[in-house]
Amino acid sequence: MKKLLRLNIPLLLAMLALCVVGVVFVRSAGSARSSLVLQNAWRSHAFTAMFGLGAYFACACTDYRKMLYWTAVPFFGVALVLLMSVLLFGSEIYGGRRWLWFFQPSEVAKLSVIFLLSQILPRADFRRAKHLAVGLALVGVPAALILAEPDLGTALVVVPTGLAMLLAARVCRKLLVPLLVAGFLAAGAIVGAVWCAEHASTPERRAEIYRRIPLRPHQLKRLKVFVAPESDPYAGGWNYRQAMLSIGSGSLHGKGVGKGDVKFLGYLPPSVSMNDFIFAVLGEEAGFVGTCGTLALFAVLAFSCLWVAARSADERGRLLALGVAVLVFTHVYVNVAMSIGLMPITGLPLPFVSAGKTFLVVIMAALGAVQSVNIHKGEEK
Repeated sequence: MKKLLRLNIPLLLAMLALCVVGVVFVRSAGSARSSLVLQNAWRSHAFTAMFGLGAYFACACTDYRKMLYWTAVPFFGVALVLLMSVLLFGSEIYGGRRWLWFFQPSEVAKLSVIFLLSQILPRADFRRAKHLAVGLALVGVPAALILAEPDLGTALVVVPTGLAMLLAARVCRKLLVPLLVAGFLAAGAIVGAVWCAEHASTPERRAEIYRRIPLRPHQLKRLKVFVAPESDPYAGGWNYRQAMLSIGSGSLHGKGVGKGDVKFLGYLPPSVSMNDFIFAVLGEEAGFVGTCGTLALFAVLAFSCLWVAARSADERGRLLALGVAVLVFTHVYVNVAMSIGLMPITGLPLPFVSAGKTFLVVIMAALGAVQSVNIHKGEEK
């Protein structure tokens, strides 16, 4: 009981409020579906949130130092096995193998990377180049396995989360910072090449540029839609356009929960309105005020994690809280940015709000671990 009195209250309240927002809008998005099971998906979402709350308090009441010591390495190993298993035995949905029975191993891998880096980075001398290579491998191997599913969105979360932790741990910054700059330049070059191809003077020139871009066809298609939405308005660019129309039509106060026209008329496909594009449903029905309020809750969540990190005297706790903060921020940024046209479309859920079981439990357990850092601060030796 004494431990619960030391909880970070803003973090807890923001998480609970976001869970309520998720149940409300999953119910709203599900009402546009014909399947009775999907119409009742909000019940499953609420039950999963309750299960996640149990994981949250279990992690919060467990000393994070013991948790990391006993679980970090085995957890990471199990995550790698699951990622390899999903490539061999996973269910293929929408052209990718991301599901193993009833859960997504890639979601578990996110937390395993945070746990492992939090445990090993403070204990090792990573100032040398060979040690930096080890740190990059611990991030790159699970990211590569996730990318092979293929799941670019999740890989885009694992990589910045791991790199942020490496930077915070001061791991050979003389080499790491140039590598990061080179990565940003390479990404910019790819986007620029796609833009040049879409505005090429001849079809032959366009085909020649596309042959040189090292991306899979579906990834290339999404980049085409991003740089030139008019190139495929009724296929690849349909969700992109309808999401922005939904958000724009919400105006200041929205149309009211459950009263979204774009969703009910089917312009925003039911297959995505409950998951990747639930922010569009939120924007249409809650308007600018509702979306700003939701983003403010996410800001409270992320800054609470950073506050815990700043007040932790233990390097492991600091890195753990920082990694979870970056994980939350990256998920929110990518999901919202793709809904309003600032990033290419990727299949990435909005934490607590999008329908989904595995990630909801994982992110709540991760926030529970952050609470453990807050509860046990001052006990570090």
